[in-house]
Amino acid sequence: SCVAVPGPCDPEDLIDGIIFAANYLGSTQLLSDKTPSKNAPEGESQPMTEVDLFISTQRIKVLNADTQETMMDHPLRTISYIADIGNIVVLMARRRMPRSNSQDNVEASHPSQDGKRQYKMICHVFESEDAQLIAQSIGQAFSVAYQEFLRANGINPEDLSQKEYSDLLNTQDMYNDDLIHFSKSENCKEVYIEKQKGEILGVVIVESGWGSILPTVIIANMMHGGPAEKSGKLNIGDQIMSINGTSLVGLPLSTCQSIIKGLKNQARVKLNIVRCPPVTTVLIRRPDLRYQLGFSVQNGIICSLMRGGIAERGGVRVGHRIIEINGQSVVATPHEKIVHILSNAVGEIHMKTMPAAMYRLLTAQEQPVYI
Repeated sequence: SCVAVPGPCDPEDLIDGIIFAANYLGSTQLLSDKTPSKNAPEGESQPMTEVDLFISTQRIKVLNADTQETMMDHPLRTISYIADIGNIVVLMARRRMPRSNSQDNVEASHPSQDGKRQYKMICHVFESEDAQLIAQSIGQAFSVAYQEFLRANGINPEDLSQKEYSDLLNTQDMYNDDLIHFSKSENCKEVYIEKQKGEILGVVIVESGWGSILPTVIIANMMHGGPAEKSGKLNIGDQIMSINGTSLVGLPLSTCQSIIKGLKNQARVKLNIVRCPPVTTVLIRRPDLRYQLGFSVQNGIICSLMRGGIAERGGVRVGHRIIEINGQSVVATPHEKIVHILSNAVGEIHMKTMPAAMYRLLTAQEQPVYI
């Protein structure tokens, strides 16, 4: 049986799945560098559809209330945001785009030619009298799913009480001191780059990685002799907060690239940046093997991360390549050995990571495409 998990539902019911009645109001998809596409043109009313929201520890499905046909199906791990506002429920999910080459090997999965990540973010909007219950139930589903994850790894959740885990979380330096770094005024700069009209800025940007305190873009490379490099005001690793007053925080990479490309005909560009080293330092405190690290690795690249876990608090970021573990380089270390090192590591675990795309550029595995 499940250990008691706070929430409106019986944990056993969440394993089987529960259903709430709702009205589906519409969706928005953030795709490539285009503007968000809605399921109805702007200015036209979107007809409400009566649906059943199926919530379980495995997935969230949207079913047509009349036919019970599945309209949408999202694995729980892909849900990135849930909120209730009055009778409105907002649900955001991340979905990978199909691609021709295998997804099994993360390192071998190259981005498209223009460097765009192969996924889309989908935002669904529902109306329900049970909006708050729906949001709370999804949050509870994550907690129950974690219990099942512990059991699958031979750990009895009763042996790891919520208080023990909370106490452990409190020993972690949140985001490994990122909060302190971002709040220091000397690290936050407003810079102006002078350039010729028609000239590109001359940078390559990559995502900061899911799990970073402020999801934005990082300068991964600068064109030799280009305006960005010549200014002497920017460094590889700098995180761009805004350009000409437009915030880049939380925007998809492709949208940020489009904003920078749109600067071509300007002679002066204002950037608000946070000075950051290109390598991210991670510190995870793990007293013993009962505590799961809460992230997974494929070919040296962090590919998933448990929300609120010790790894997220310690500074682990999805999409980053692990460069070093406890002072030892793992750049040329086989996948199985990296997994073995991490699985058996206890105490203070020190890692150095950087965005995988930046690593490929710095090691000449990819040619930079400057914008």
